[in-house]
Amino acid sequence: MKPFATALTRDKADTLLLLASAVLVLAPHTTHLPLWVSLLCGATLAWRAAITLRGKRMPPALVLLPVAVAAMAGVQFSYETLLGKDAGVAMLVLLVAFKMLEMHARRDLFVVIFLCFFLVLTNFFYAQGIGSAVLMVASVLLLLATQLSFQFTGAVPPLRTRLAMAGRMLAFAAPIAILLFVVFPRIHGPLWTMPGDSGGARSGLSDTMAPGQMSNLALSEEPAFRVRFFTPPPVQAQLYWRGPVLDFFDGLTWSRGASQASGRDLHLSVSGDPVEYEVTLEPSPSRWVFALEMPGELPAVPGHQLRISPQFELTANDALDTRVRYRASSHLQFAFQGGPTLDDARRWLLLPYGFNPRALAAGRALRKIPDPAQRVEAVLGQFREQPFQYTLSPPLLGRHTVDEFLYGTRSGFCEHYAGAFVFLMRAAGIPARVVTGYQGGEINPLDGFMTVRQSDAHAWAEVWIAGIGWQRVDPTAAVAPERVRRGLDASVPRPPPFGIEALRGMNPFQGRSNAWMAELRNAVNAVNNGWNQWVLNYTPERQREVVRELQRKLFGWPFIALLASVVLALVLLRFLRRRGERHPVDALYSTLCKRLGQLGLARAQDEGPSAYAARVAGATELAPQSRAAAQEFLRRYSAWRYAPPTADPRLTATLKSLLLQVK
Repeated sequence: MKPFATALTRDKADTLLLLASAVLVLAPHTTHLPLWVSLLCGATLAWRAAITLRGKRMPPALVLLPVAVAAMAGVQFSYETLLGKDAGVAMLVLLVAFKMLEMHARRDLFVVIFLCFFLVLTNFFYAQGIGSAVLMVASVLLLLATQLSFQFTGAVPPLRTRLAMAGRMLAFAAPIAILLFVVFPRIHGPLWTMPGDSGGARSGLSDTMAPGQMSNLALSEEPAFRVRFFTPPPVQAQLYWRGPVLDFFDGLTWSRGASQASGRDLHLSVSGDPVEYEVTLEPSPSRWVFALEMPGELPAVPGHQLRISPQFELTANDALDTRVRYRASSHLQFAFQGGPTLDDARRWLLLPYGFNPRALAAGRALRKIPDPAQRVEAVLGQFREQPFQYTLSPPLLGRHTVDEFLYGTRSGFCEHYAGAFVFLMRAAGIPARVVTGYQGGEINPLDGFMTVRQSDAHAWAEVWIAGIGWQRVDPTAAVAPERVRRGLDASVPRPPPFGIEALRGMNPFQGRSNAWMAELRNAVNAVNNGWNQWVLNYTPERQREVVRELQRKLFGWPFIALLASVVLALVLLRFLRRRGERHPVDALYSTLCKRLGQLGLARAQDEGPSAYAARVAGATELAPQSRAAAQEFLRRYSAWRYAPPTADPRLTATLKSLLLQVK
C-alpha cells in the first residue's frame, strides 16, 4: 500500500499544502475574531479539503455569493462598521477562506498566497511578542514552500527540499530586512493606528479602589513595567512605585476627587543621593506614569507630555496604549509639605455620612491621644496584635465595609487595610489619603532588569503631621511584613491551579522555590525583555542613538581596518579552499600515478594521461592484467578530462574498480 503523501496526485498535494498554510496563518486570528467568523472559516476550509480529497467539483457562484453577502452583513452587525482595523481583518480572513472555494485558474492560487502574506502582517496588530514572531516566520516559510510547489513544471522535489529552499530564501532576505529595520526612518506609533483602536493596551491599575479589586489584579503575572537601574537598586522594602492618590470615599469605593492644577509649589525637600533608573512601561489604557517615591524631576516620555499633580501623581496627556521608555530620578529620603499647616486640610478629612458607625466612633476615641503620631501607632498596633489575616481571597463585605472588615471578617488584602486605616485616621482628626501603585519587583540575574508585575499592585496610606508633612504608612506591613520585605509570594499562598488543592505547586511559574524552573523563568523573561527593548520599543529616539553610534564606529579608522582585514581574510580563505578542493576523479588519478611510480613507472611532470598510457602499454614489468587496467583507467580519465563533458554517474566507481586491479 502506498503512503498517503505519494498516493495523492500533484494537484491534490499542492492544494492540501495551500490549505495547511492558510490554517497556520488564520489560526492566530481566532483569539480576537468573533466565534462565528472562526467557525465559518473552519467549515469552509474543511469543505475545500473534502472537495480536494474526493475529487468533487467546486460549488457554483450562486451558492457562494449569498454566503459571502451574509458574512459581510455579519461583520457589519458584529463591529457596527465595515471600516477600521478589526472589521477589515475579519473581512480579509473571510475572503481568504471563501477564495479557496473559487480557485479555477493558476492566478487564483497566487491570489490566495499573497492574501495570506498580507494576513501574516495583520497578526502583529494584536500580538507582537517573540512567540508571535516565531509563528509568523513559520507561516512565511510554509507559504514560500507552497508558492515554490506551484512553480515546478516537471518533477516536484520532496516537501523537505522545498522547505529547505524556502529557508534559504528567508536567510538571504533576513540581512536586508534587519538593515531596513535598523536604519529606515521610523515614526512614533504604528502606521496602522486608527481612531479608537487600542488593541495593544492591557488592563492595569485603576484610579479607583474597592474591596477585592487589587486582590483580583494580584492574580495576574502580566508585567506592568520593567526597570533598569543605573545606581545600586534599593532594597525591596523601599520599592514603592507611586500611582493614583485617592481622597474621596463614598462608603464603598475610594476615588480621585477634583484635583488641583499642577504647577504650584509642591513643598518637597530631599536629601541623600538620588536613584537613577530607566522604566519601560507596558501598554495600558490609563495615563499613569510610575516612578519611585519621590521623583526629583519630571521624566521625559517620547511622544507624550507629562504633568505632575500637587499629590505627586505623574500623568501623560493621553493614554499610554503603546510601550514607552523613560528615565527617572528619585529620592528615597524626602519631606513633603512639612509646614505647620496644610492647605485644604478639610479635603483629607472628609468621610461619608451614614457609613461605618463603629469605626467612626473608634477613630473619634483616638482624639484623646494628644500626639498624632501616637494615634497612628495605636491603629497599627491593633493590626499587629489582633488576629487580622492577609489573604488573596477575602470574604465579601456589605454596606458598612470598614466596620465589617475591622470587627467581623478581619481578613483582607492591601486595599482593605489601607482603606480602613485612612478611614480611622480621618475619624481621629488626622488628614489622610490612600495611595495606590506597585510595591516591590523582581530582578532577573541574567539581564539585570527588574520586572514589576500586575501582581505587585499595592495600596498604602499617607498621613499628614504638622512639622513632618505627608508621611507614608503601610498598614499591610503591620499585618504581613513579608509582603513588603520579600514580595507577595512570600506572604500569601497562591490559589492552586484549577482550584484543586492536590495540584498546588505543579504550576512552575507560581512558585519560586524550584531553582531549575526559576532559571528557566528568568531566561524566558530575559529573552522577552530583550525583544521588547530592541524590537518592539525601537523608537525614533532609540534609532537615532543607534545610527549615531554606528556612524561613530563605522567611519573610524579602526573599524575600516578591521573590515578590510575581514574581507581580505574571507577572500584568502575562499582561494585556499578552492585551491585545496579536488574532484574525486582527479584524486583517483593522483593515486594511480603514485601507485605506478611505486611499480617503477613514475609519470613525468610534462606527461599527459594519453602519453602516459602509451608508455604503460609497453611496460613489461607490469602484469598483463595490471597493464590493461591501468590503460583503461588512463583512457577513461583522458576522455573525462579533455573530451566534452558527459554525465556518467558511475565513472568514479569504475575508476576505483580499475585502480584496485593495478598491483
